[in-house]
Amino acid sequence: MNNIYLSKSRYCKAVQCKKIIWLKKYKTECAIQKARDTVLENGTAVGQLAKGLFGKYENIEFNENLNIMIEQTKKLLANKPNIITEASFNYDNNFCSVDILKNDLDGVEIYEVKSSTEISDIYLDDVSYQYYILNSLGFNIKKASIVYINNKYVKRGELKLNKLFNIEDVTEIAKSKLQEIKNNISELNKYMEVHKDNEPKDDIGIKCFKPYECEFWEYCTRNLPKPNVFDIKGGMNLNKKFEKYYEGKVSFKDLQNENLNPKYLEQINFEINDLQPKIDKETIKDIMKTLKYPLYFLDYETYQVAIPEIDGTKPYQQLPFQYSLHFIKNEGAPIEHKEFLAEIDDKNFIKHFGEQLIKDIPDNGSVIIYNKAFEPARNREIAEMYPELKDELKRINSNMVDFLVPFKQRKYYTKEMQGSASIKCVLPALYPDDPELDYHNLPVVHNGGEASEAFLNLKGKSKEKQEEIRHGLLVYCKLDTYAMVKIWMKFKEIIDNN
Repeated sequence: MNNIYLSKSRYCKAVQCKKIIWLKKYKTECAIQKARDTVLENGTAVGQLAKGLFGKYENIEFNENLNIMIEQTKKLLANKPNIITEASFNYDNNFCSVDILKNDLDGVEIYEVKSSTEISDIYLDDVSYQYYILNSLGFNIKKASIVYINNKYVKRGELKLNKLFNIEDVTEIAKSKLQEIKNNISELNKYMEVHKDNEPKDDIGIKCFKPYECEFWEYCTRNLPKPNVFDIKGGMNLNKKFEKYYEGKVSFKDLQNENLNPKYLEQINFEINDLQPKIDKETIKDIMKTLKYPLYFLDYETYQVAIPEIDGTKPYQQLPFQYSLHFIKNEGAPIEHKEFLAEIDDKNFIKHFGEQLIKDIPDNGSVIIYNKAFEPARNREIAEMYPELKDELKRINSNMVDFLVPFKQRKYYTKEMQGSASIKCVLPALYPDDPELDYHNLPVVHNGGEASEAFLNLKGKSKEKQEEIRHGLLVYCKLDTYAMVKIWMKFKEIIDNN
């Protein structure tokens, strides 16, 4: 039996679920990639930057022909002591490229670089797989470590790599996993041999989501009834969902009489029985009573990068680059709109964001947002970076009213919301069949993740392309605040009709 080809990423996928490897070989077209471009770009940028962690290094360029990489590595290994990045090795068809290999006179040190801010079990599997290969090839491995991001680091001036990165020695763990890795590789090879002519019947489980959501989830659940236990929203624990699945309680009809949280039963009940909307008018009245003119409807767009580029920011800090503001000066006044979208090459865009926001919200009216956990936190971060803006941003924060609350608490609920309080579900539920309010009809950007990517993608684009992307960003963010205006109108309608 010939061993199947394994890389360190394929090995880690096999640790999560052996069937992933089978599906990648025989059903690649069924994969739905969930990782966003910015996530992948962060990983690439971190890997590139970390190469210089120990000073001068020699890099092995990627080549489709892995033997070329392996041969180049052998040549560089002879020139010890040195630092080799992407040093490549093969043992019994198990291949790995080591992110950073410290090649000393008396042995080697392995450094696996991650763009995460903490160490997870799968990272230990990753570095241990490399340890296994190099150990099998007869190397004296002095140390195996994981390099990851220190999210407490605040950039001040030049980047300090020794402060940006944490390094954790995991040598003993890697040693202890040698037999486990050997067994895992052997089991996977047997598994692939047994199933070379037939699809494995492995069941779904928590492994489909941990450590990563599997790209074959839709394929493996294609025969489940719709809606099913995995469509329950509102925070139902994944373990609980699988518990019901294993009990054979899968469809909403199976679940309607189960002992579940009333919130989950409510979603099931509404969808099975096509119930009419539930509206707690007193809650709506209470919210509307708190509002003071002028009314400001506000929404931010942000992006995150692993490597801080702006002084005063940390890795993965939410950096606000855009806002939309609909406002109504007094009762009966027309709806007006203002907006801010940073220039991609403006190094002070966060300050300019804060300054413009303060100008655009000069009065102490109600600032209506959707999710109190987000915009106020961004304002506090801006105030920390620019203390001269603190008092005004504090004033804006003190006037905030969260329109998410009645939907999250299910004081206003319809079956079309499908258990979700997201504005992307609430808006079409309140205003069905209104193309003006349909996020799917937007030209470029359709959600927050796409907004972050679109903004970052402005770099290096032609003037025409930049204008197209910027227009898409403005239209998207404008709809987010117009959605809140429409919710306010719906609240008004409910009270007026009472």
